[in-house]
Amino acid sequence: MQENFSKPHNLVLDNRKKLSVTGVEDVPGFNEETVSAVTTLGNLIIRGSNLHLSKLDLDSGEIDVEGEISSLQYTSLKKNKSFMQRVFS
Repeated sequence: MQENFSKPHNLVLDNRKKLSVTGVEDVPGFNEETVSAVTTLGNLIIRGSNLHLSKLDLDSGEIDVEGEISSLQYTSLKKNKSFMQRVFS
């Protein structure tokens, strides 16, 4: 199974205070403790305190998160399969 990624995905964390992420396709939600981002390599959950998005540019696929960053977690990239694909796979 070969996947085609349109945007490169990179993370740059500076002193656990500023995180720059590329390859972002969507940001479904964020608050002061959690930022959820859909990237080209899976869903990314950023946790911490006093978090805020200092940059959000989905056209270029870039976000910058500032605050006290305590963890970064990827969840699996799930592809939605049709009923027939699930039955015959």
